[in-house]
Amino acid sequence: MILQALNDYYARKAADPRTSLAPEGFEVKAIPFVLVIDADGRLLQLADRREGVGKKKEAKAELVPQGAKKTSGVAANLLWDTAEYVLGVDTRGKPDRVAEQHQAFVKRFVEAFGGDPEDAGLRAVKAFLERHVPSTREDLSAHPAGAEIMETNPLLSFQLQTDAVLVCQRPAVVAALQAGQAGQGAPADGICLVSGEADVIERLHPSIKGVWGAQTSGANIVSFNLDAFSSYGKTQSFNAPVGSRAAFAYTTALNHLLSKGSRQRIQVGDASTVFWAEKESGAPFETAFLDFLDARRDDCDPDRGTQAVASLYACVRDGRPFTTDDLQRFHVLGLSPNAARIAIRFWHVASIRELATAFLRHFGDLEIDRPGYEAAAPLSLYRLLSSTALQGKAENIAPNLGGDVMRAILKALPYPETLMQGALRRIRAEREVGFPRAALLKAYLIRNCQDKEITVSLNPENIDPGYCLGRLFAALERVQERAQGNLNASIRDRYYGAFSTTPTTVLPMLMRLKNHHLAKLPNRGEAVNLEKLLAEIVDGLADVPARLSLTEQCRFAVGYYHQRQSFFNRADAQTADQPATSLAE
Repeated sequence: MILQALNDYYARKAADPRTSLAPEGFEVKAIPFVLVIDADGRLLQLADRREGVGKKKEAKAELVPQGAKKTSGVAANLLWDTAEYVLGVDTRGKPDRVAEQHQAFVKRFVEAFGGDPEDAGLRAVKAFLERHVPSTREDLSAHPAGAEIMETNPLLSFQLQTDAVLVCQRPAVVAALQAGQAGQGAPADGICLVSGEADVIERLHPSIKGVWGAQTSGANIVSFNLDAFSSYGKTQSFNAPVGSRAAFAYTTALNHLLSKGSRQRIQVGDASTVFWAEKESGAPFETAFLDFLDARRDDCDPDRGTQAVASLYACVRDGRPFTTDDLQRFHVLGLSPNAARIAIRFWHVASIRELATAFLRHFGDLEIDRPGYEAAAPLSLYRLLSSTALQGKAENIAPNLGGDVMRAILKALPYPETLMQGALRRIRAEREVGFPRAALLKAYLIRNCQDKEITVSLNPENIDPGYCLGRLFAALERVQERAQGNLNASIRDRYYGAFSTTPTTVLPMLMRLKNHHLAKLPNRGEAVNLEKLLAEIVDGLADVPARLSLTEQCRFAVGYYHQRQSFFNRADAQTADQPATSLAE
């Protein structure tokens, strides 16, 4: 199902002239250095094609013939490869192996184009290879990039002096490679599981690159490298027969989705997640999908996420579809590294209409009063997950949490218990109930516990003990703040953990302490108002439980956040209502 959907996506994108998807037999590769040669094969320039400054230099992606499957042995690419293969330069102190690599590169060229190619670019490359002597450090020292090539062994390719494209991109060369690809195929030896057609079964599938945490050289989804994985005497990928055309299509499509800068991928915890629509008409939802989940990117308008969610609500309000065909399928695939292979973390297929409904419910569950410094953009999935992690770092997010939360959002399922538990742990450890954690716990209470008393803002009518105790703790903290100002250690720093789990152990002491704080307030009107608020909250408490369960601790945190936020909102409103004073006054 996954491979078939990726194969269909490749067919759709390959038919679109605006796409940069590689045709069969080619791939897109970042080539940092280019050997510029004349018609006689003389090297004129070693051109640096990277853009940027310093360590941020990035090579431009170029269309090149599909590379060979690299193993521990020697396998050369056609018309491009590393400096060791192309120039025969020894960068790692292995002269015998480098000589073998360079010979393999020359042999691959001769096998593909013969001894007398017709194209001028190919003749120039042939002349270069014939007259070229494997390079040494002294040979490269004449070029500005020589030292870097010796150190990094980068990818190289060829360009004719009179051309603006690489030799492998010349129309005649592309046509010759595609013709050779079509005519060189061996007779079909099996039925492809993806297409259902007779084809040459691919023994080794091209590598998938761009999965966070996987090997930089790439890894595989379809792979059988141990006897325990094999059956019926089949070896390697013959256990899951996929034709060469389908193998190329699905790997090219997935590499395209995972490529750097792609707007159809998002990192969800340790899962690199890609998504795509079944038809071209689903492209608007492909764009909006990323804006729904990731509002922290630096390469776009910061209001983009807000606009995407607003457009989703507008579609519901006006009774119109998000795209011209909201019944088409939309695919979401989560991948994570697993040794030399790639594991499928989650796979979800639903209509755009179903996903839009699921997102609306998710945003509605998360909605809570925001601090004044918080933008109106929807909470990104990254912020939600990182709020449960030590130091807010992505690498500290629980391994399976991202996939579980993504599945809950897309399928409108209850949020995982580990999400709530992680948020409570960080609150107790850091004594900080921030906006993302409060929104997360509010959403958990609404979806998992069907708690209808938890509202967007402060709800004085909510008499749940956990919620009221949270409000009470916020009010006690407010009294201390107004009486003593900023302290090195407030009652939140000292007693939040105890009050939110076993409130009876510290409540009597804090209630006595607040009397001293109220007496110190210089503004007696403020003291009266705070005392009235404390009395109102305590009146709503029928009983103070000796211990709060995890669900009650969630209500405690939300009640605390709501009450604190109401203090700030009231202060902001009072500041706004105060008349401006003139300088003369």
